[in-house]
Parts: sequence; structure tokens; C-alpha cells
Amino acid sequence: MRGSALPCAARRSYDPKFRVTPAYRDTLPDMMGEAGTIQGADVPIQQVGVSNFRLPLRFATKGGEPRELGASITGTVSLGAGVKGINMSRIVRTFYGFADQVFSPELLPRILAAYRKELGSPEARLQVRFDYPIRQTALRSGLAGWQYYQCAYEGRLDAAGRARRLVHFDFVYSSACPCSDELSEHARHGRGVYSIPHSQRSKARVLVEVAEGRKLALEDLQKLCLAALSTETQVMVKREDEQAFAELNGAYSKFVEDAARLLHGQLAADKRIADFQVACAHLESLHSHDAVAVIAKGVSGGFRGDYFDFGALIC
Repeated sequence: MRGSALPCAARRSYDPKFRVTPAYRDTLPDMMGEAGTIQGADVPIQQVGVSNFRLPLRFATKGGEPRELGASITGTVSLGAGVKGINMSRIVRTFYGFADQVFSPELLPRILAAYRKELGSPEARLQVRFDYPIRQTALRSGLAGWQYYQCAYEGRLDAAGRARRLVHFDFVYSSACPCSDELSEHARHGRGVYSIPHSQRSKARVLVEVAEGRKLALEDLQKLCLAALSTETQVMVKREDEQAFAELNGAYSKFVEDAARLLHGQLAADKRIADFQVACAHLESLHSHDAVAVIAKGVSGGFRGDYFDFGALIC
């Protein structure tokens, strides 16, 4: 069929009444099944699939009704040498078979197993990205608003059948510089000069692996980050809230190294978390560059401090 000319009687038209029968479908060419058509090196491919297909999903909440959110999905599988390619539409169709389920990390191994079965691949990966809202109460006024967190659930299934459940979570906070704080106080006490310590919006990108047999709600992960850093950015504020936030920054000033270690202390103590990596960026208001740090739990064979995509931490 490939490369053959159209019949002389072929028309450039579309027939909306045409119906496909099983017999007709069997005649359709399948490029992926043709032998000897591999271009380039006939070697395995570690990941091949579909990225950023979108649909609304219902996500589990902590102690409440599921919340429907828009999600972006990436699904990939491995491809062995000697195989032209995969039927990529099966990536989407297989996922849609789970689209009515309530999503949480616990669902990921089931989808990955379906991918491996449908596509005949030894390894599979899946990532579901979404923005998750958590209601935040102002520091003193009692106002409340929705704080949105960039999140992702990720599943990885290896050739041995081991499934890993990962959660990505971005936490945005304020970081007041301890050095600037001390210098400002020195100017006030030594020379009677009023000055303002510098602070900046900052982000911690947290990647955790959920321990086998454990559950970890996004609300719980947010609380761990808040307990570590204290100075989360605010949604709704009145003057008393702004004053309280200034006091918080004074009470919890931190270098980027401090932020990384504070998060390590909270995450490492939680038995629901098997492993983690944290990347922090303080978007300096003093400098024209940013201060960054990466820290991992230190599990043998686990995550390392090899994150380097710091441009993605601009918030």
C-alpha cells in the first residue's frame, strides 16, 4: 500500500455516511507492523509515548469529596530493538479507561500495568499534572482564599514489575535574608539609620516517593512544607495580615541553605515518605541572579541532588 498511486477514479471528497466494518478495518495498512522499516540505529528506546493530552479528572481530597480539576497527562513506554514503534493512540485510550476513577497515587500502578499489557512493553511511565487548590486562612484578619499548588502524580513501572509512586509539589514562600537583617539592625543601632532587610518570593520544588503501603495526601505534604518554612505567600490580606507577614519574615529569616535543610528535617521524619529530593530557589531582590540549593534524603540508590533545571523555579 505504501507509495502506491491513488486509483484514477479517486475523488477528493469526504463521505459522512461511510461506516467502517471489521473486514474493512482489517485492510487498513499498519506501518508499525511492517518489517525492515526502522530508520536509523536499530536500538531500544527508553521512552516513547504521548505528552500533554488533557482532560478533567476527579482528584481525592483529604477527608472530603473528590475535586474535579483539569489535568495534563504524559504516558510513555519502553520500546525494544527490532520494533518499529508503538500504537500511540493506545496510550490515550488506556488512560481513558480509568478517567472516571478518583485519582490518587494509589491508582498509578494499575494504569501502568494496563499500559504494559496493552502495548507489550516491559517498562512504563505516567505523569498527571494539575493545579491543586487548598483553602488558606489569613494570618490575623480571618479572611480566606484559595492557594493553588502546582502538582503532579508520577508512576514508574520497571521491567521487574516494581511500581514507584511519586508526588511532585511546588511550595511558594518568602525568604528574608538573615545577613540583610543583621546589617539593617547594625545601621539602626549604630548610626540611627532606618533600613529594610531584603526578602524575595521563593520556591521549593519537592519530589517525594510514597512508601509502599502508605498514603500521602497533598494537604499533608503542604503542611510539612509549611511547618518547615513558615513563611508561605498569602492569598487574602488586610493591613493586620501584612504586618503579621512582616513579623513572620523577621522571625523566620533564612538562607537558601537553611530552607533546604529545614525541608529535609520535616520530610525525613515522615514514615510515609520513602525518599525525596528538594530544589529551592530564592529569586534575589539584592542580586540579578538567584540563590539555589538541592538536597536529597540520601537513600542508597535513591534520588540524588542532581536537579539542574533552576529556570523552572521562577515563580
